[in-house]
Amino acid sequence: MTDTIIIGGGSGMGLALARTLLAEGMDVTIVGRSADRLATARAELERPGHGKVGTVEADMGREEDVAELFARVERVEHVVVTAADATGVYGRTADVDTATARTVVDTKLLGAWLVGKHAAGRVTGSITYTSGINAYRPNGSNTIMAAANGALASLAYGLAIELAPVRVNVISPGWVDTPIWDQLGMDKQAAFAELAERLPARRVGTPEDIAQAFFSVMRNGFITGTVLHVDGGHRIT
Repeated sequence: MTDTIIIGGGSGMGLALARTLLAEGMDVTIVGRSADRLATARAELERPGHGKVGTVEADMGREEDVAELFARVERVEHVVVTAADATGVYGRTADVDTATARTVVDTKLLGAWLVGKHAAGRVTGSITYTSGINAYRPNGSNTIMAAANGALASLAYGLAIELAPVRVNVISPGWVDTPIWDQLGMDKQAAFAELAERLPARRVGTPEDIAQAFFSVMRNGFITGTVLHVDGGHRIT
């Protein structure tokens, strides 16, 4: 049995989770679209005394890739999805290209549904998706991403009933310092400093913060059909 598959585990929050699980002695398979990024992640993660790490190149927006991914394993205890692509999605709805919007929905929502579809019968413990603060605090420049993230909660509720006793949950991070910010063309450090002054936590998140939240949900056998907000208090500011 494979311990955990992390789709989007080549960077950011997924990579931090892989690091956490491997240190606990768990075996991890990280999945992503970039062979180079997967190779770099694997070289970073492999170390004596930790769990084993494998890699699979796949695009979760393509059903054939998702089906092949789960056909490779007889059983997997946990599946975590952190994959995201924010390229071109920020701006007024009138200015966002429709093809870009479809790509967001294909990856973030339909891809998550495909994971539920093809992991069924093979996953034994839990599936955990990644949403985001914009689902709950849209700002007028991220509407399609907010919609895709918000829909993950309903998807998790449905799958939690359909796949029971497999548990299905969502982690919803706030602003986290990950490489996805490099796609947005903004002054990241200035934005982080401004937000940190307003957040009750007085800082933005780290990938390790989110990794610990994933790990907690994976280990707790009584959490299912739940959205866990890990946002430093962003929703209440």
